[in-house]
Amino acid sequence: FNVQKLLQQTKMARIEGTIYQLMNKISKANLLILDDFGLTHLEKQHQMDLMEIVEDRHARAATIIVSQLPVASWFDIIGEATIADAILDRLVHTSHRIELKGESLRKKM
Repeated sequence: FNVQKLLQQTKMARIEGTIYQLMNKISKANLLILDDFGLTHLEKQHQMDLMEIVEDRHARAATIIVSQLPVASWFDIIGEATIADAILDRLVHTSHRIELKGESLRKKM
């Protein structure tokens, strides 16, 4: 998922009354890839949704987060200090971090 699109899906699922089905589907996936994390600051409900997703998957299933921001900046992107601490504690302390350096592979040759 693109993070922004996923969070919009959670917002719509809340409106439609299908949030539990969506969260259950996400929690059961063997691998969840969250792409473009950190492009915008998270709204309060998005912080809670991300926390629920991370909590449900913690130590149970693989999650890959792709971001152009260093992990040190994620705290500010998440926003609320307590929620950010909880999310980052579950993500960072049990993770394998791969930091890529160099030119973008999207540049035309």
